[in-house]
Amino acid sequence: MPQIYNDLSDGLWRVYRRSDPPEPWELYDGNLPWNDPAFSERMLREHLDQSHNAASRTHEERKKALDWLWGKLDLQAGDHVLDFTCGPGLYSVDLARKGCQVTGIDFSPASIAFARSLAVENNVEDSCEFIEQDVRESVLPADTFDGALFIYGQMAVFRREKAQALLAKIAASLKPGAKLAVELLIQDRVDKQASTWWYTDDKGLWGESPFLHLGERNWLEEERISVERFYVIDLTTQDMLEVNLSDQTYAVSEMVDMFKQAGFTHVDVYEAWDNIDLYDREEWVVYIAQK
Repeated sequence: MPQIYNDLSDGLWRVYRRSDPPEPWELYDGNLPWNDPAFSERMLREHLDQSHNAASRTHEERKKALDWLWGKLDLQAGDHVLDFTCGPGLYSVDLARKGCQVTGIDFSPASIAFARSLAVENNVEDSCEFIEQDVRESVLPADTFDGALFIYGQMAVFRREKAQALLAKIAASLKPGAKLAVELLIQDRVDKQASTWWYTDDKGLWGESPFLHLGERNWLEEERISVERFYVIDLTTQDMLEVNLSDQTYAVSEMVDMFKQAGFTHVDVYEAWDNIDLYDREEWVVYIAQK
């Protein structure tokens, strides 16, 4: 779990004595506390905020991305699709509206609850199954899915060996010839500049009352990992939260090899989202891997 310091003095000494740079996956397995109920509610609020693209793409951009994925994955009505790390089910429900049967897995309780309500709202609840679970612990039926999504860079939050195991798990769950879409940041475009920052806010992702946020980013060249560390001080309670976020990056050639090792027979690579009209397309590469 993220480290919480109830004694502010202890927390500030932790900041003073912190390792520099931080160890990747040092706290909470190097990830955000997605399954913490309060954090998941705040993150859901960010996901649904259409005024920015910080957590999810806008409705218009999701439609463009999904139309492209529909064609590249050779999907059609009646197909069974796996949405790995599905978040609030925005892609899943749109796929169900196109006639697919969708299984979405995520371990954010607020996101899964929203996904289920969104399916009901769109009258596709019978076409959607949403499972609240850590994808690393999920057990997928073999040779079941006609396509799969693992998008918006979510594979990067896992250690290399975990990511390899997840790719193999997905491959085993796909029918022969079915395809998986993986979206990752382009390694050469990742911010490698060491930086620090701070800001205050009354309400946001990191709290519901006035807080001070301290952050730093480091690039570990040998491991090709970006590591961020956040300290958040609740100015009302004076509790301090520490969270580390590790993002593993991959060269295209390494990813292709990982797909082949996982059991995929062919991989197409589309840098910049194949130049479809997404505001941040230059940051991303999409892999379409066929079993």
